[in-house]
Amino acid sequence: MTSQRPAEFPRSQTLDVYQKLRSDIVSCRLPPGRKLNINALCADYGVSLGAVRESLARLASDDLVVAEAQRGYRVARVSPDDLVDLMRTRAEIESLCLRKSLSLGGIDWEANLIAAGHRLARTPKHASPKETSISDDWEAAHDAFHLALVAACDSPWLLKIRAQLYMQAERYRRLSLRISATRRDIAGEHQKLLKAAIARDAECAADLMARHLEATTHYLLEARTLPFLAAETAVRQTKAVD
Repeated sequence: MTSQRPAEFPRSQTLDVYQKLRSDIVSCRLPPGRKLNINALCADYGVSLGAVRESLARLASDDLVVAEAQRGYRVARVSPDDLVDLMRTRAEIESLCLRKSLSLGGIDWEANLIAAGHRLARTPKHASPKETSISDDWEAAHDAFHLALVAACDSPWLLKIRAQLYMQAERYRRLSLRISATRRDIAGEHQKLLKAAIARDAECAADLMARHLEATTHYLLEARTLPFLAAETAVRQTKAVD
């Protein structure tokens, strides 16, 4: 057993720091465009240099970070064009997954979906009345609900692609919560999705999902005062002039 420990520890450490970094990027605790200092990350996460470098390489393959020649790594930027393309693509994939899930889902799937919807509806969005940030419990319930919708889909490739798109879209969604919380009935959107899914109304569910994603896109594109959109727009305008 002692001979296996040195080989297992680095893999465990790398997976741990990869998951933490991914969570910090998706939640925007590490915002789009942020320069990633490897030594600082080692200190922050209490891990080795090799674990951080391997994790960053893996995140680069996920398109969450970008490797810059002779400059290290940076959190992948976001942009209006990317947002529109991402959400349109995600809507198409979600539609395919939803249709399969609604067609194949049995009683267990339906029970799990109802439970996930109930948990989401009953989980406070904020940890306390004074908090403005979204609670981790609500985020977990939100992720579980959307996964429960498509859980009966029998295509591993579709689900894999969906998971990649979902992770990318989460960064935008987290940003959208800053501006849309008071102008959008997100809870109502989720309840309509739940009802359509339980009724096995694939057309309605796919349409509601598309509208759900379109709302996020709309609010973000409308919010030109957000730093990340303003910065990306300025970059594009500068390039156009050059």
